[in-house]
Amino acid sequence: MSKFVKEMIISEIESRIGETRDFVVVDSAKLDAITDNNFRLKLHEKGIAALTVKNSLARRAFANAGVEGMEESLQGPSTLVWGGEDIVALSKEMSKWAEEIEDLTIKGGSTEGTSLTSDDVEKLSKSPGRMELIGEIVSRALGPGAQLAGALLGPAGTLAGQIKTISEGEES
Repeated sequence: MSKFVKEMIISEIESRIGETRDFVVVDSAKLDAITDNNFRLKLHEKGIAALTVKNSLARRAFANAGVEGMEESLQGPSTLVWGGEDIVALSKEMSKWAEEIEDLTIKGGSTEGTSLTSDDVEKLSKSPGRMELIGEIVSRALGPGAQLAGALLGPAGTLAGQIKTISEGEES
């Protein structure tokens, strides 16, 4: 492959990954064409992109884009997977697919410059996602306020009911 073609491929990889810094690397080389196509279509429906790359060109593209931590994962046949809500959602999706398709193996990944092994990706898939954590934080923050409001409104509601009963009794 000529240097010009290599540079074109590297720039194409850079343009596809854009500002993304969270990746999972899988080995999908053993998949038949139909399974691989269905796999990619289902990922695309969820906003996840997959790109099979030549490792040396991907390393150069990542170096140019400032993405670190991918060297260990880029060994042998590699398909880069990125997108989705966050790295946890991406890990959950890839772990689900690795269970469904026995020939698909997770090799590792990278998140914010930290290298991930296949075990790390598996552990991430079992942790709560971004939206789940935000919901948990909000519920914990609102919990004491809700309890305080309930404590204040309880006696006030009782007092209002008694005043209403007394006022209705005076009218009749």
